[in-house]
This record gives sequence, C-alpha cells and structure tokens, in this order.
Amino acid sequence: MSSINEQTILDCLEKVIDDKSGKSVVALGLIAGLVIKDGNVGFALEINPSEAGEMEILRKKCEDAVFALPGVKSVSAVLTAEQAAPAASPPPQRPHQHQQQPAQKPEVPGVAAIVAVASGKGGVGKSTCAVNIALGLQALGLKIGMLDADVYGPSLPRMLGLKGKPQSKDGKKLVPMEKWGLKVMSMGFLVEEDTPMIWRGPMIMSALQQMVFDVDWGTLDVLVVDMPPGTGDAQLTLAQKVPLTGAVIVSTPQDIALIDARKGLNMFRKVDVPVFGIVENMSYFLCPSCGEKSDIFGHGGAHETAKELGVDFLGEVPLHMDIRKTSDAGTPITVTEPDSAHAKIYREIGRRVQEKIEQSLATSSGPKIVIE
Repeated sequence: MSSINEQTILDCLEKVIDDKSGKSVVALGLIAGLVIKDGNVGFALEINPSEAGEMEILRKKCEDAVFALPGVKSVSAVLTAEQAAPAASPPPQRPHQHQQQPAQKPEVPGVAAIVAVASGKGGVGKSTCAVNIALGLQALGLKIGMLDADVYGPSLPRMLGLKGKPQSKDGKKLVPMEKWGLKVMSMGFLVEEDTPMIWRGPMIMSALQQMVFDVDWGTLDVLVVDMPPGTGDAQLTLAQKVPLTGAVIVSTPQDIALIDARKGLNMFRKVDVPVFGIVENMSYFLCPSCGEKSDIFGHGGAHETAKELGVDFLGEVPLHMDIRKTSDAGTPITVTEPDSAHAKIYREIGRRVQEKIEQSLATSSGPKIVIE
C-alpha cells in the first residue's frame, strides 16, 4: 500500500499521451486535485470546455492506467474546465444578477423545467420525498427525469430498484437509466455502492455539471433533482450553474430540523431560485394496528415556518412503515400502491409543485407544461 503515492501516480500518468499534442497529460499540466486514500485515487483533468468530447477518451486512458497499478482499489477521474470560471464572477454586481442569470445558466436541451428537492440537513427523508414527488408529477401525465445529485451518498439506485451502468451512443453524452417510467442519472451507477468518494470540491462541482449537461435527457417536462443535504459547495454549484425553475424544501417538524430548513431556503433565495414551498415529512405517526395518531417529532412546525417565511406549505407526509418498506425495496409507494392514502398525499404535493412550475415558467416567459 505504501508504494502508492503521489509520485507513483504522476509517473504512471506521464506515460499517458495526448495524441493531438504528442505530450503527456502531466507535461501539459492537465492533472489537478490528486487525492490518495487507502488505495482509492481521485484526480481531475483541467481542460478547455470546447474539447470536452475528445478529452473524455484521454480521461478514460488516465483512469485505466492508474487502476492497473498494484495496490490501487478504485480510481475516479473527472474532467473540469477552469476556463469556465469567469461565468460565475458576476456576484459583485448583485443588483443586476437577476437580469444576467439567463446568460450564466445554459439551458438543458429538451428539459422544460428543473426542480430541486432539498433539505438543510440529512436524515429527514428528502430522497424518499423526491422520488415520490417525481412519481406524483408523472401521475399527472408529465414526462419526468430524476438526477441524484448526492455524490457522496447516492440513494436513487436503491430507492428505484435500479442496477447497471448507463451507456453512451456517441461517446459524449450518457443515456440515463429508466425505471417506473422515470429517466434517472446517479453517481451510484458509475461507482460501486461501497466505494468511498474522496473527491475535493472542484471535482464534485465538475461531476455534478457533467451529470446535468452531459446526459441525453431527451424531452422532459420536469427534471427533479435530489439535492445533497446541507448548504455546501455542491448545493451552491447546482443553484448557481443549473437553470433551476424552483426548489422544494423537505423538513421534519422539530425545531432543530427547521433551523436547517431555513438555511436551505435562504440559500436558494440568495441565488435567486424561487422556493416553491415546504413539505413536512414524518409529520405524525399513524399506528398501523389501532389507527391512533402520534406526533413523535411534534407537528405543524414546518407549516408555521412556511407561514413565517412567506412560502407555501405543500403538504405533510406521515411516518409510516409502508413508505419506509417500499423505499428500501426499490418499489416506491406512489407507483406500486397508487390507491393508498400515502400515494394520494404525494400526488397532491406533485400537483401543487406542478402549479408552481407553471406559474414560474409563465412569469419567466418560458414554455408551458401541457398535460395531455
């Protein structure tokens, strides 16, 4: 294990030659952010954005070369374009930021609206809500995609019962996986479930942008993004670089979760992303035996917070074993038990989100979603 160090990796990459220049990736100064931990290696190739397609072949060569070294357990190499950074520089001109946004955020081809489902902290059931809200939107007759943006802890493959790796028809764009009528992309398809992600901030941000813009989504009415919990680099990258139509905040009723929910809400407001509203998850416990309702985490806190902050309350979801079981089994309750009370709750939240999307698109003169 001790034989794997920075110099070993660089010596290996010195042999990977860029055909166009005839020089190695090391000599060209392309390698950045090299991280080595317990045999897991991560690094980025800093490239010109216009060369992303052809550089993908070089990225794969680098990854394969390093993986062949004795003692290397996993390799994660990503393309990053430092030259694109100036597009994010307008923050000093904050009063005009709203007018400049369209230029800063390129559209995602074929995608009419993008909705982020976020939470200020982990453990509030955000991913379960995101999946079932997406399926609630689909039940309205919309074409829906899902992006699992939680690079460190991707959960959509398990929650949707999806396995395998996405393919590419042209070597440039990945074709999303499909399940339950949803088009899905997740870092969980690209790395093994138990492989630790040891990327630093710039690599994470590059990977997230690639999973949005370098995927062949086809034609979608809504792309639902399951955001990472919290308000760090990954969340800011998505909020600043991706043309989000709006965001949904998920929280549990207790005070500590609501404090973090406020942080998430304020983050979106600071980057001019409309907050569609708050969902109170695990709102109450309904005993499956006697039907008695218990407020384990308190009740109504998210409703009060929504009123206080001037955003809509989108609905409350109970803490129930059926929701937990279907999520763990990869058989979401909204699609496998469509007549259940829980599925109806998610469909109603989906309907309210869809109304918000239409309002947002109408005010921005964007395309309208039409339910057939």
